[in-house]
Amino acid sequence: IDGKDAADSAHAGLAGGFFGCGIIELDGELGGIALPLASVGIDVERRHGARRLDIERATAGNGDLGLKRFIDEAAHKYQVGIHDLVYRPSRSVMEFADPRLLTGLFKLDLFKSYRKHVDALFRHPRIKQILEFPVYFLGGIPQNTPALYTLMSYADLALGTWYPMGGMHNIIKGMVSVAESQGVEFVYNAEVEAFSAEGKALKTVRTKDGRQWEAEVIVAGADYHHVEQQLLEPQFRQYDERYWDKRVMAPSSLIFYIGLDKRTPRLLHHNLFFDQPFERFAHEIYDQPQWPSEPLFYVNVTSRTDPSTAPEGGENLYILIPVAPDLEDTEAAREEQYQKVLRRMEALTGEKIAGHEVYKRSFAHRDFKDRYHAYKGNAYGLANTLKQTAVFKPGLKNPKLDNLYYAGQLTVPGPGVPPSLISGRVAATEVLKDFRWS
Repeated sequence: IDGKDAADSAHAGLAGGFFGCGIIELDGELGGIALPLASVGIDVERRHGARRLDIERATAGNGDLGLKRFIDEAAHKYQVGIHDLVYRPSRSVMEFADPRLLTGLFKLDLFKSYRKHVDALFRHPRIKQILEFPVYFLGGIPQNTPALYTLMSYADLALGTWYPMGGMHNIIKGMVSVAESQGVEFVYNAEVEAFSAEGKALKTVRTKDGRQWEAEVIVAGADYHHVEQQLLEPQFRQYDERYWDKRVMAPSSLIFYIGLDKRTPRLLHHNLFFDQPFERFAHEIYDQPQWPSEPLFYVNVTSRTDPSTAPEGGENLYILIPVAPDLEDTEAAREEQYQKVLRRMEALTGEKIAGHEVYKRSFAHRDFKDRYHAYKGNAYGLANTLKQTAVFKPGLKNPKLDNLYYAGQLTVPGPGVPPSLISGRVAATEVLKDFRWS
């Protein structure tokens, strides 16, 4: 904010971006090479050459030496995407009538699927799975996600995953500190329940505690569907329920927060488990929504990097299972998924976890709806399909009101923490431009 660094403000040290990442497979082999803990790139502690070496060594003789080309092409998409495309407000298709952008359109692979792109460069099925797995967190399947999104794999392989010491909340604390130092006032525990309008402008915001706030401009960062369908009067809504119901949603998540009274030395900070078929898992999210029969899942052990997140001798585990949105969310369904994950994690890693839980909490559809009014209990927003990219997303400016803008995961540029934060910056830029504020 105003050139100030939120991370510096929060004194949030950044742990090395290349801490271990275990990718767990059932057979324990890749390209005929037995790997520790059945993992690929199990200790990525330096630049992407470390993981590149592991993958290329494992695929030697199989013809799967396309990683350099994959990373180089993804790097170009990342540079264009992160430094250009994500900052476009997408209020008009003419924003993209840029000769430089049009010339490089085919290099961005907007019209090629992620699956076709990976198939063209690799033959080994396990390598394909490793490179395609991030797609499921983008809200799609490799067959219908544009290959543009290999830029996310570049961020992982080449830039690494950075962790703020003290936890993700330290980022929020840093942002709040910087904002407050510049006169921003935060009002907590005051849920908005209605707006009042005069002509084509919203004039006041009413909160559930009965207070009213006058506003010259409103940037709604809450769930877009909730703001439109619950807070706005019908004549000011841009979309109807039929429109929203036709949107392809990214998965929701079933999350378990686990505290253990023991250490888990065979788990790393990041652990991806995909020892079960991808296609069946995707089918149960997108084609016939249901709780997964054998979930793929991610385990984050923050205490491997940050000792402050667990008592001495203990461990802090975060388990995430991508699941279909809008499922019937019961305690019994959650526990069934936990037991499936627990059995497989113990079998694959040799770590005994059952019986060592001193803290356990789950978070899923009901919680996303109750806490965030998240449409269909979504966790990520809209799926990143071509038909839901840029100008095809819900617009960041309400065309029926002069002073209502949107930010967050359901508008441009898209889902995820960085894009949602960027959406706020894009909306602010549009406000400054529209109202000619300096």
